Amino acid sequence: MSLQGLLQRRCVLVTGKGGAGKSSVAAGLAVWAARRGRRVLLTEVGDETTGHSPLARLFGREVLPEGPEQLGPPGLRGLTLLPRTGQELFVGTVLHTTTLARAALSSEAIRKLLNAGPSFREMGVFYHLLTLLRAQRPDGTPEHELVLIDMPATGHTLSLTGLPNLLLKLVPRGPIAQALREGQSYLNDPAKGEAWVVTLPETLPISECLELLEGLARTRMPVGGVIVNRLKPDPFTAGERAALRPLVERVAVFGAEELLRHELRGRELQRLTSATSLPVLGLPECALDCLRLHSLCEALERGASLAEAARCGCAPNALPIDAPLAALADRQRTSAI
Repeated sequence: MSLQGLLQRRCVLVTGKGGAGKSSVAAGLAVWAARRGRRVLLTEVGDETTGHSPLARLFGREVLPEGPEQLGPPGLRGLTLLPRTGQELFVGTVLHTTTLARAALSSEAIRKLLNAGPSFREMGVFYHLLTLLRAQRPDGTPEHELVLIDMPATGHTLSLTGLPNLLLKLVPRGPIAQALREGQSYLNDPAKGEAWVVTLPETLPISECLELLEGLARTRMPVGGVIVNRLKPDPFTAGERAALRPLVERVAVFGAEELLRHELRGRELQRLTSATSLPVLGLPECALDCLRLHSLCEALERGASLAEAARCGCAPNALPIDAPLAALADRQRTSAI
């Protein structure tokens, strides 16, 4: 299983449980797509109070800019999706002047009133994203062929993907409804939009991943697949496990926790692949301070389906990790990348 289909999408959400490595995966996907000739816009949801951004720091910045700027390789730009920017753009469209919209929304009282309204913040993010998807070059082709969003925590993702259906029940006509339906044409069309869920091979992250997949299905958001981050090669052979198992069951020995932890990870990966028919890709564990984006891209490109690896004969209690990923993890442990 590969990520080639992602290159044909216009809008890709990278989502999952906080701490699973969404930002590094989003950055890797963006670099990977840019190096394959796509004009990529890498974004994240922020606000005026954001102090620093883990995503931006991967590119040597404290925060992503408010307007598109070059980030890394040719074809890769980045910005922050801001509720305020989207709100100004929408009001400016309705009033046919951005100057009046900016003046109206500069009032702190008005901003507090609007942000207190249901879903107004999400509507700002939604319209900012829609504006970027609409943008065209002089020849009529998209300015940003792929807009990739490093999403906040799980609940924020479902708030965004569920926004059109929620608001269309309340506002079925008018400019808001038109914008919502246009946004739906990107997000809910499998040929244009998809989400990738990043998780860890642990009990709670896998459980939250499965719940998120159900939520995305309810909001009609297509899902490209699941990326299991921070996989470790099993340090034990099948023979070593068979020999050690009776020992760790009788007495407490150093290393027993690692033996059992790998078995638990294997069971959680089996639970994930049994619960979904989506592609499941694996990424090796590597220290973020020595991670270069080209290495992550290499791992993403080589990532084999965990289900395929299991069918190829991995032991039930072993991590179904393919040889290229294991080799990459070994290289990252033995050299500073």
